Amino acid sequence: MPSFTRLLAMAMLMLSPTAALAQQAADPQGSGPVVAALAWLQGTMMGTVATTVAVMAVAAIGFMMLTGRMNWRFGVTVIVGVFILFGATTIVAGIQAAAG
Repeated sequence: MPSFTRLLAMAMLMLSPTAALAQQAADPQGSGPVVAALAWLQGTMMGTVATTVAVMAVAAIGFMMLTGRMNWRFGVTVIVGVFILFGATTIVAGIQAAAG
């Protein structure tokens, strides 16, 4: 029967964060069109047109909430969703900095 220190050492080794051996630094072969399509989608979602539409949507929803035409819970959900969408890169960077 293993000792307590040996079990503790094994548990700490298993729970320590390490890089997976299967990770590849480069994109897999044949993924060029997929990566390009995702880059286009990201550019569209974060571009000038999307930013303009999001600002107008937040302004319209805020006005509707102030005049009593929209449920406050739905309005806050939309506004928080827009902030999460445009702040996703900052949120992920903060989580990675806290984890590492």
